[in-house]
Amino acid sequence: MKDIYSGLLSGEKKLAVIGLGYVGLPIALAFAEKLSVIGFDINRERIDMMKNNIDPSCELDSSEFEGKDISFTADLEDLKEAHFFVVAVPTPVDDHKVPDLGPVLSASTTVGKVLKQGDYVVYESTVYPGCTEEDCLPILEGISGLKMGEDFKLGYSPERINPGDKKHTIKNIIKVVSGSDAEALDNVAKVYELIIDAGVHRASTIKVAEAAKIIENTQRDLNIALMNELSVIFDKMGINTYDVLEAAGTKWNFLRFYPGLVGGHCIGVDPYYLTYKSTELGYRPEVILSGRRINDNMSLYVAKRAIQLMIQADKQLKESRVLMMGITFKENVSDIRNSKVVDLVKELHEFSINVDIVDPYASSEELTHEYGLSLTPASEVRDDYDCVILAVNHKEYAQLGENEFEQMTSERPVIIDIKGILKDRINKFTYWSL
Repeated sequence: MKDIYSGLLSGEKKLAVIGLGYVGLPIALAFAEKLSVIGFDINRERIDMMKNNIDPSCELDSSEFEGKDISFTADLEDLKEAHFFVVAVPTPVDDHKVPDLGPVLSASTTVGKVLKQGDYVVYESTVYPGCTEEDCLPILEGISGLKMGEDFKLGYSPERINPGDKKHTIKNIIKVVSGSDAEALDNVAKVYELIIDAGVHRASTIKVAEAAKIIENTQRDLNIALMNELSVIFDKMGINTYDVLEAAGTKWNFLRFYPGLVGGHCIGVDPYYLTYKSTELGYRPEVILSGRRINDNMSLYVAKRAIQLMIQADKQLKESRVLMMGITFKENVSDIRNSKVVDLVKELHEFSINVDIVDPYASSEELTHEYGLSLTPASEVRDDYDCVILAVNHKEYAQLGENEFEQMTSERPVIIDIKGILKDRINKFTYWSL
């Protein structure tokens, strides 16, 4: 199996990426600059788009596809040509916050059907420590009839893709790599070093690499939870949270985190993989789950404050109209998965409040499919909203001021600015931020 690296470099062997979402596609295209790549996804509609140089996630320009040695396919037969498999499928949680390993186990089944002597399988999907070896490996071995170590090698290299971030890209972020033995680690590291300019970090074991990924986002989740809890406290004290953070941030070692809605498929999901495994082992995490509880409840908190301020402004809730600006899980991306703004909309609906939604990035069709909601066309945006909630800090909203809000609101409007980007710019209206 020592010839896997040279075989890939010479073009005699191909690398396959299974799962071409916001993680898998950039990886596949990066490898396709150096190697011959097969991009595999079960969604044929997405495959057709990529064949036409279109990124279904709307993250990459068509130019990113040009000059790359890559073929896109949804056919299992095509995967038989590959010898180095990178699995980059999503790992969500279900409605009960329990890890859904369905996609990664299904991908393991797919790879198992085409696995050959001398092949490598590397997982990038975020999982709890032990999942690669305890849950995925038995499927690979069972279906292929091969034995890891003797017939094929296993690795894990957690994804570090940050959607919407054009500065921290795959090539300039250090990549954690791991392997089932020293030979596997060396080959996995050398393959990734082909595309990672920042270099790789060789983790001692696969479990260490899995754990490292989990705590990256758990740490961020907890720090944001602290900021959210502080914002609730400071609101009761009549203090602006961002003024406090600005003052505290003058100290060199103060960590710069900010309050907000924590959604998406990383920070709002990954900690549950760790707490699930920990609970299974007999230890119930207190701090991690507390942070998750705070962040999961922030949509309810914002909705409650919006309603309170509307009542104080003498608005009749059942007759009121709210404009929700932004519905994606974070700024400047089209992804609506696990968007906490959706929870905010639904909470307002519970009070029979009419909510119109606008977003320059989101797809109305996808929003309807996922949540039963829809975007309001630009031509139907009103000029008499009783409350405007700036929910997502899209770049298109960065320069908004009182004149723009005056044109879209009724008398005595309430402006809710979740991320505080309008701070010191709204003086004529009732204004509130986290």
